[in-house]
Amino acid sequence: MGTHRRAARPTRRTVLLTLAAAGGLAAAGGTGIAQAATHAAGSGPADQPKADAVRNEFLRAWNGYKRFAFGRDEVHPVSGTASEFFATGHPVGLTMIEALDTLYVMELDSELSLATNWIQKNLSFDINANFHVFEAIIRLVGGLLSGFLCTKQPFLLTKARDIADRLLPAFTKSPTGIPFTQVNLRTGAVSGRTPPLAEVGTNILEFGVLSNLTGDRKYFNAAKKAYQATIDRRSSLNLLGTTIDVNGNWRDGTDTAPNPPVDSFYEYLWGGFALLGDQDLRNWYNMLVGAINNRMIDRVNGQVWYKQVDFRSGATVGTEQSELAAFWAGLLGKAGNVSLGRSYFNSWTAVIQKYGLIPDNVHYPTLTGSGGNALRPEYANSAFDLYVLTQSQTFRNAAWNYFRAMRANQRVTNGYTVVNDATTSPMPKGDYTPAYWFAENMKYLYLTFANAPRYDYSTGLLSTEGKILRGAR
Repeated sequence: MGTHRRAARPTRRTVLLTLAAAGGLAAAGGTGIAQAATHAAGSGPADQPKADAVRNEFLRAWNGYKRFAFGRDEVHPVSGTASEFFATGHPVGLTMIEALDTLYVMELDSELSLATNWIQKNLSFDINANFHVFEAIIRLVGGLLSGFLCTKQPFLLTKARDIADRLLPAFTKSPTGIPFTQVNLRTGAVSGRTPPLAEVGTNILEFGVLSNLTGDRKYFNAAKKAYQATIDRRSSLNLLGTTIDVNGNWRDGTDTAPNPPVDSFYEYLWGGFALLGDQDLRNWYNMLVGAINNRMIDRVNGQVWYKQVDFRSGATVGTEQSELAAFWAGLLGKAGNVSLGRSYFNSWTAVIQKYGLIPDNVHYPTLTGSGGNALRPEYANSAFDLYVLTQSQTFRNAAWNYFRAMRANQRVTNGYTVVNDATTSPMPKGDYTPAYWFAENMKYLYLTFANAPRYDYSTGLLSTEGKILRGAR
């Protein structure tokens, strides 16, 4: 994610689940196009003790949030304090919005009512402050949409549309449709002229769903225009750079896929096709990811990794991988290449076996990690995706080992926290629970073990932020 994505972590892409039988969204008259994967999709038999363990740990952290930060954006569970994510002094209850569909699938209905009641009575986006467009779309628009799809409470859709309308100037004021990175929610003033790719493309799922639910195509059209403008500027190798300005000029010529800050640009091409049935998105995915797999795969010591290359010449310029790229294994599987997805997942398993947790960054030629662990969900995301696709116990076992490592190293009295160095033992703890942890890690783990009755494993689709955009029962 470079310097982007959830502020403390760069962008990704975080987390999209498209399953083998996925088709277009019914509300939009979806086309029912089958995905390339041919493996059966399903939940498998419940492993209830493990599901209960995950649910209990989620509740531990949720209660810590309620105790110290209710109504605020994020909790610091060690010091018992809270902070805002988007704008200091302007809380939007981010953790609650992030957690809505997790509370729903875990059947924590009294907690869900607590959160929705707060949102209905207190949440307003009439805020005279700049909000990060990418983060606001995947977290606020996406969270409110998934909350609506789960609970059918109309005010959640109304609020999702309200903030989406406030964010649209980032797209409509751009000369190319490539979005500005910041918008003042009250005035519509835009700023930030050079987005990384993830911030250009990671909006078509949320905006597409919003268009389908409201009947207004302006949201989907804005998202697709941003994609088109960027893809039209690809190199002759069908590779893309990292950052591009709103005038369509490349500002960084390195292709860093599947690392941040480009990661979810590709994830949403496949997801947009799977959810919305848009053939252009599928064709763009096949073209771009085909080039990435042809030119950037690096096999070292029997492991599969992705090097960084100059997007015009294809020359190698780096051999680093971010933990955020671990989602790519599941994406490859969902798009039909289960074998490559499994191999790439195994490379990350080697890292977690070496360190316990996955450090922020890995120099893969020597499998040397560096940095902390920000409670990121990418490995659990891929374990879930690949388990649902293959029904192989290998991926359930990997998810359980991930959960045990997180519990052993990041659990504190009032929840879970980041660690500052994931390469030492013991790992020094920080004091921060990112709101995305409530949306992603624990939902992936719970769904992996629970055979949850409120989630349709055969058609379900999750966003990059782990939001259920299809499949809520």
